[in-house]
Order: sequence, then structure tokens, then C-alpha cells
Amino acid sequence: MARAATTSDVFNAIAEPQRRSILALLRTGERPVTDLAQELGMSQPGASKHLRVLREVGLVRVREAGKQRLYGLDARGLRPVHEWVGGFEQFWNESFDRLDVYVQDLKRTQQED
Repeated sequence: MARAATTSDVFNAIAEPQRRSILALLRTGERPVTDLAQELGMSQPGASKHLRVLREVGLVRVREAGKQRLYGLDARGLRPVHEWVGGFEQFWNESFDRLDVYVQDLKRTQQED
């Protein structure tokens, strides 16, 4: 089975750690590519390539501001990831509930000793 191109699938796009780092930086607001590249210790062309992929999957938007291009987060593109991860919420809630019961049992046992 052929793997989906990173430019068409948000899951593949965010699988790359530097792209996730770019998204994290953009949570605080728009930034030019030079700032992102410097912050992440990469070349400007490298950062631009990552931004292109993120733009193509709908996670980043770009706007012209004079001679500068500002990149911003478009978190709506993360909806498929959020929905997929949300499917595991019940599992984690049940796990934490079991852990809480276990901890309470340990505390009672220690108090009885």
C-alpha cells in the first residue's frame, strides 16, 4: 500500500518533529520565515520547505505585510488529529480512574498498618 504524500495528509505532515516545532512557535502569533528558521536553528530554505508542506495541508496560512510574508497557525487543519486522538479519551479516563482506585487502596492499606 502506497504511503500518502506529506502534502496531502495532516498526519504525515505533523509526523516530522521540525514541523511540529514550527506549529508550536506559531501558536504565539504570526512570524516571518527568518524568525522561525533562526529559532529552530535551521536554514531559511529548510524552514520554507516545511512551511510549504504545512500550508498545503491547511495548518499554516501566509499573509503579505509589505515586503515580508508572515506565517500564522490555522489550527482548524488539526481537526482530524483532534478527532482521532479524542477516540482514545475513554481509554485514558478509565485508566486514570483505575489508577485513582489503586492509589486510594494503597493509602487505606498504609493507614491500617
